[in-house]
Amino acid sequence: MKEFELKYGCNPNQKPARIYMSNGADLPIEILCGRPGYINFLDAFNSWQLVKELKEATGLPCATSFKHVSPTSAAVGTKLPEKLKKACFVDDIEGLDDSPLACAYARARGTDRMSSFGDWIALSDVCDVTTAKLIKREVSDGIIAPGYEPEALEILKSKRKGNYNIVKIDPDYIPDPVEIKQVYGVTFEQGRNNFKINEELLSNLVSENKNLPDSAKRDLIISLITLKYTQSNSVCYAVDGQAIGVGAGQQSRILCTRLAGNKADIWHLRQHDKVLNLPFLDSLGRPDRDNVIDVYISDDDEDVLGDDVWQQFFKVRPEPLTKEEKKAYLSSISGVALGSDAFFPFSDNIERARRSGVSYVAEPGGSIRDEAVIECCNKYNMTLSFTGMRLFHH
Repeated sequence: MKEFELKYGCNPNQKPARIYMSNGADLPIEILCGRPGYINFLDAFNSWQLVKELKEATGLPCATSFKHVSPTSAAVGTKLPEKLKKACFVDDIEGLDDSPLACAYARARGTDRMSSFGDWIALSDVCDVTTAKLIKREVSDGIIAPGYEPEALEILKSKRKGNYNIVKIDPDYIPDPVEIKQVYGVTFEQGRNNFKINEELLSNLVSENKNLPDSAKRDLIISLITLKYTQSNSVCYAVDGQAIGVGAGQQSRILCTRLAGNKADIWHLRQHDKVLNLPFLDSLGRPDRDNVIDVYISDDDEDVLGDDVWQQFFKVRPEPLTKEEKKAYLSSISGVALGSDAFFPFSDNIERARRSGVSYVAEPGGSIRDEAVIECCNKYNMTLSFTGMRLFHH
């Protein structure tokens, strides 16, 4: 296929629209089902780069959930603890533990379920039946993968009345080393960001605490590779093999840190016993449960617990999750990794990160206030690595 005509561009008024190879070569994809759009393909090609690179860096199957050209999360295929399975609504998926790829997507989708609603999925490996069954019941726009097991493909084709977007990409495709795009009729050209993110990048430990276990190295690599394909400015929290909070596209870095930290806190709080045992009505679907959980965890819990509303969601009225309970629960958390796509200009980022259990930090360094950031990390016994490499993505 030399080119593919799109229904329209980013918006319905932006026509004509198509994707093609400027050198006249065949596109490196096959469209197996559906008719992906302009934004779908932006998500597809960015998300594929992320999982391809993450697989190369970790050696593990991985998955990501994308929305509007940024990941809501990315994860490697390690088994989920029972509480996390329940929090991600996958405790009923038969054979989940036997499919690392399904585990990766369960983690990625379950991290920020509010943002992942209607996501684009990328898988590093051939989609198996267990992963397809998991995807089938979620609201999603499409998927890109290097292949699909025959039964898995049929399961996915049954989504959206047979119109689910399924893309197969050539895993051996290598793009040109120079990227070109136009803005306002002006052509931009730059070398592709082929910078490799691996353990060597974390060797410059500038904090007093030099402890960086293998699990933390893995999580920092996940964080940094996620950031490489996230709209800047961006900050990413990661733990246990997955990104748990991504703050994308903010003009101020502290806003990125707060946004991502709030998402990480919600991910942790979803595993609180009070949340896991909410007595939902059997008729309430997963997307509505996600919305209710989000409000229940927030300071506006009366919107779902009030005298005149709780009956819409619950069999019996739950006890609130108090501010004191939330603070105590979050204060017990540690071992979280934090990456930033550019240097932290102020120590307030570290102060905010500490409240979300961050123990390990990786950022480029190079600020005139580096010493203040190092001092703050030392105050909280954090391990800080200066990578020396900025990861802006636009």
